[in-house]
Amino acid sequence: MTKNVLITGASRGIGASCAELFAKFGYKVAINYFKSKEKALSLADKIIKNGGLAETFCADISDPNQVDDMYIKIKQKFGNPSVLINNAGISEQKLFSDITLSDWDNMFNVNIRGMFICCKKFLPYMINQKYGRIINISSVWGISGGSCEVHYSSSKAAVIGFSKALAQETALSGVTVNCIAPGVIKTDMMAGYDKQTINILKEAIPCGKIGSADDVAHAALFLASEKSSYITSQVLNVGGGFKI
Repeated sequence: MTKNVLITGASRGIGASCAELFAKFGYKVAINYFKSKEKALSLADKIIKNGGLAETFCADISDPNQVDDMYIKIKQKFGNPSVLINNAGISEQKLFSDITLSDWDNMFNVNIRGMFICCKKFLPYMINQKYGRIINISSVWGISGGSCEVHYSSSKAAVIGFSKALAQETALSGVTVNCIAPGVIKTDMMAGYDKQTINILKEAIPCGKIGSADDVAHAALFLASEKSSYITSQVLNVGGGFKI
């Protein structure tokens, strides 16, 4: 089976770490980005310099026409992906009373609509080949809910429900669908956290430290491997014991 992976929102953070790790293990990496072109190009260049294969593909994944175009370009460059990592996502902290309908729609457009569109486009090939791995990035807040993040928590809970349901349909076709629910991970999403807040979070994590994007990437690599062939419809919490 060809080792091709598409990672959405791969220009930075968890997506970038996944791209680098998968490339090290022989995957041809399709790096999807929308706005962060320079970071995506830099990541691809880094992977290539280290002996890997990678290419960038610009697409707003909430737009089916752009995903269609990306599909054609990826197929021409690498062939169809056998692994799809739906990582692209946004977060926002707001009191529920301050969340606007526009905020809500924007959150679901990226975190849910984009995942749906990508699965619709890339899943048929996997089913036809009787092999595939879909890995959706949720969040610990999708499990427990987070104060001041009702729209974000709701969207990430929807990722879990989507994954569990889709897994039931695709299992007999050799396609597994799983979720990763990262806890507190050091990415750009934590850029606004002050030292005091970070220390409070550390105290709440049984492992006593903030996680890294690499921690999530290694979990994704396992779920993409043959070793996980009997694992589907699951949520893997990568959070050092936080909020279990």
